[in-house]
Amino acid sequence: MRLEKLTKITAKRKKRVGRGASSGKGTTAGRGTKGQKSRAGYNLPRRFEGGQTALIARIPKARGFKSAKIKPVTISIEAIEAKFNDGDKVNFKTLMEKNILKKMPAQGVKIVGGGKLTKKISFSQVKLSKSVLKIVESMPQSNQAAKSNQSPSQKSTRKKAASRKSKN
Repeated sequence: MRLEKLTKITAKRKKRVGRGASSGKGTTAGRGTKGQKSRAGYNLPRRFEGGQTALIARIPKARGFKSAKIKPVTISIEAIEAKFNDGDKVNFKTLMEKNILKKMPAQGVKIVGGGKLTKKISFSQVKLSKSVLKIVESMPQSNQAAKSNQSPSQKSTRKKAASRKSKN
């Protein structure tokens, strides 16, 4: 290692301000004359606009809220009717085989109404909306599969409704 081969360190030292008029940064120390920004302890939030109505107050606000509750992937009964044959079972595996689902959803699958079901199809591992549940219960073969797929809240509402009917 030779002395002339060493790289020069050209880091500039920080200018010391407020060290006399002849230093170049004396008296006002580069802060200008008077005003809030020249005072000691000056620290305003970046969003502060000098008393003008702040940007956050000027822009319109989105009303309501977005629920953090994870909702299941919804599939219409029309898609099931179109892709499945008579006597088929609807579950995660068959939904992926028929390319209705691309990947396994973590939040589950719910079959919703909006169409007619003419084929006798049994459902497992999926939730059913009330309208689809009525359609499936009207079909004789897949009646058992529909009852096992009810969510706990659906089962409890059915029990409550049955107890109300028995009281009246």
